[in-house]
Amino acid sequence: MQKTLVVLGLLASGIATAADEVKPLSMDGEFGFISTTGNTETTSFKGKLAAHQELDMWSNDFSIEGLYKKDDVAGVSQTTAQKYFMSAQGNYKLDNPDHRLFGFASYADDKFSSYDYQATLAVGWQQKLWDDPSSRFSYSIGPGYSFAKTNDGVSENGVIVRGAIDYQWKVSDTATFKQILSSEVGSNNTKSKSETSLSAKINEALSLKVSLLMDHNSDVVEGKDNLDTQTAVTVVYTFF
Repeated sequence: MQKTLVVLGLLASGIATAADEVKPLSMDGEFGFISTTGNTETTSFKGKLAAHQELDMWSNDFSIEGLYKKDDVAGVSQTTAQKYFMSAQGNYKLDNPDHRLFGFASYADDKFSSYDYQATLAVGWQQKLWDDPSSRFSYSIGPGYSFAKTNDGVSENGVIVRGAIDYQWKVSDTATFKQILSSEVGSNNTKSKSETSLSAKINEALSLKVSLLMDHNSDVVEGKDNLDTQTAVTVVYTFF
C-alpha cells in the first residue's frame, strides 16, 4: 500500500499538465562504466535520466538514477553496491511565475543501507530567487510525510519538513557548476542528499561530468555509516 501511494505521488506531479500546451522539454542521460580484470575483477555502472518540462502553468522535473557494483576476488563474486533513486516535482506557477506551489515525491532503494526502502511525499512553497544568463537559484520548503522500512522490517513513517535548494552557475560557455541540496527532517530520521557537480561540453550533445554525491541518514543501525559518498566521472548525453 505504501509503495502504491508513492507511485501515485510520482504521477500526481504531472496530472494537471495535460490541459496545458507543451513548451520546450529537455532530457539528459548520464552514463558511467568501469571494468577491471586480473587479480581483482570489478564491474561498476552508474546511470541517470533527468527531464525538465516548462508548461504555461507548470514547471516539472523528473529523475531516475541507479548504481551497481560487483567484485570478483579469487573466484568469489559478490555485489557490493546496488541502489536506485527516483523523484518527481511539479511546480504550479502563481501570478508571479517565480512564485510556485510544489508537489514532490521520491523513492529510494539501497540494498546496503539500513533501510529496505525510503520514500517521501511533500507539498509546499517553491520560489526562483533569480535566473539570469550566468546563474540561477531556487528553493522549496514545505511539510510532507515519509515512508520507510528498515532491514529488520520495522516501519518508520511520520510527518517531515522538506527543504531544498538548486543553484547553477555558468562558469563559461562550455562549463557549468551545479549544487543541489535537500533535507527531510522528521522525528524518526533526518535524511539529506547533496549533489555537487561540474560539467564541461564536448560538443552540442555530449558533456563530461565530475560529481560528488552524498547521502546522509541520522538514524542507522549499528555497524552502518551515517554518510554514503559517491564520486563519479560520467558522460552526459543531451537528447533534446
